[in-house]
Amino acid sequence: MMTTCGMTVFQLSKKNMFPSPEYAEGNGLLAIGGDLSMERLISAYSRGIFPWYSEGDPILWWSPDPRLILFPEELRVPRSLRKFMKKDIYEVTMDRAFGEVIRSCAAIHREKDGETWIGGDMIDAYMRLHEYGYAHSVESWLDGKLVGGLYGVALGGVFFGESMFSTESNASKVAFVKLVERLVDLDFEMIDCQVMTEYLMSFGAREVSRSSFSRLLDASVTKTTMRDKWMDSSVQ
Repeated sequence: MMTTCGMTVFQLSKKNMFPSPEYAEGNGLLAIGGDLSMERLISAYSRGIFPWYSEGDPILWWSPDPRLILFPEELRVPRSLRKFMKKDIYEVTMDRAFGEVIRSCAAIHREKDGETWIGGDMIDAYMRLHEYGYAHSVESWLDGKLVGGLYGVALGGVFFGESMFSTESNASKVAFVKLVERLVDLDFEMIDCQVMTEYLMSFGAREVSRSSFSRLLDASVTKTTMRDKWMDSSVQ
């Protein structure tokens, strides 16, 4: 363990091991260091831990309490969005342009905040996860141009949402709704939304304690992980 900024966090070694999430600090910070290998990332997600840090800084690993989750069957689509989706303005696809989506998410955050946690090393790591069938993207297209989307990691019956972007009205919201509908079809049990946002709460997400999240996660990640591309054509 080591102390930083008045907090005690775990220093990871080269071994692919994590401390129990229950040892996380009040802000959710659990550990520092390690790497972004595919094996370590899968191990982290399967325990409800995810990396989040600024470019140039050491890798930080988090397990917040409470945790924001969405049960796919509890999705609430606002009336205005339902009316918008009936217009079929966007073509929505899955796993067609993962690289474009993650780079667009990074660019949007950099433009908005002046920095992003989706640096080159993160992009490379999640591209590897996508190559091996663990990471997936949903894309919204307008006249052949990518205008919105999201990406995340799928393990067992859980989808771990990572980031989304939009350059046109409702583009990421449409992608999110189509994702949830697809997850229902695939019998996914839970979407990890990480931390509270009013945006996701409006879709029916709820906060649960870390202990409750861990119990749900343990039961869901034991399912067989579907590592094929979900769909690379238009989503109806």
